[in-house]
Amino acid sequence: MEKMGLTGRLKRKISVAIALLVVVACGEESSKTKKTVKSVEREKAQRPTFSADSAYTFIKNQVDYGPRVPNTKEHVAAGNYLVRELKRFDFEVIEQQTQVEAFDKTRLNIKNIIGAYKPELNNRVLLFAHWDTRPNADQDDERKDEPILGANDGGSGVGVLLEIARQVQNKRPNVGVDIIFFDAEDYVGENGNSEDYCLGSRYWANNLHKIGYSANFGILLDMVGAKNAMFTKEYHSMNYASAYMQHVWNIAADLGHKNHFNSRMTKHVGIDDHIPVNEIAKIPSIDIIQYDPETRGFSPHWHTHDDNMDVIDKETLQAVGETVLATVLMEAN
Repeated sequence: MEKMGLTGRLKRKISVAIALLVVVACGEESSKTKKTVKSVEREKAQRPTFSADSAYTFIKNQVDYGPRVPNTKEHVAAGNYLVRELKRFDFEVIEQQTQVEAFDKTRLNIKNIIGAYKPELNNRVLLFAHWDTRPNADQDDERKDEPILGANDGGSGVGVLLEIARQVQNKRPNVGVDIIFFDAEDYVGENGNSEDYCLGSRYWANNLHKIGYSANFGILLDMVGAKNAMFTKEYHSMNYASAYMQHVWNIAADLGHKNHFNSRMTKHVGIDDHIPVNEIAKIPSIDIIQYDPETRGFSPHWHTHDDNMDVIDKETLQAVGETVLATVLMEAN
């Protein structure tokens, strides 16, 4: 991602609230009559089963391959691992392979990995993260031209989603779930422009894996594994899908994760994979992405060689995983 200086159920509840307001308004005997209208009580989320230990292992397994940079053997091996894991959890898998041109005119062999649970259902939720890692440590003081391990930036979102896939297999909710691991999000030079990012998600949004594909909403997980991570209401998410963002933040509060899910709105993301999904695929999507109040941007290990397993924290993984999985389960019929 670049740094920058409701579903039917939710809609029905909003409609009910509006209807009650109309009934009360029409029933007032006079303008002097004062009535207090209580808002319709929101259904509170139930805490789902989610294993941070398992999510941590999924992250470590990716990091053990090394940097997952397109056109490398490590990238190929890690991609094959992700395909195997989704299939192991009974997701139907499509490997969307193509070539794209990077900022430096390099032709990249990329693969978007799409896993579908209950593909026959129209009631669907889209979850996504990027699985590639940065080809350079542009924010580091040393070895700037070497690729990073990307435990948090790349690995963490994928790890949480693999654990969600495992829990979906166990629980078998009656809702369609699509998990997409986008490629080539971060293959960018030190001074990359916005159009250099998110090559995989741009390609997918213009070439959907299924004709007419849609989902109720989408959730992007990016850098969701660091200790004490704060997730704010990211500007683009609020612009495109504010109701869904509030819905997810309410669920986080229900589960006791307000220490991670902060109500502050921030404008610290230039572009991320949710932008093509919103603008091109027209699926309202939000970005759960870390904000560091000290840097007023991303964490200090961002795009450095410090982005390794040492920064990954299971408590943060638990908070994010429970929140997103609870959101999915609330969509079940």
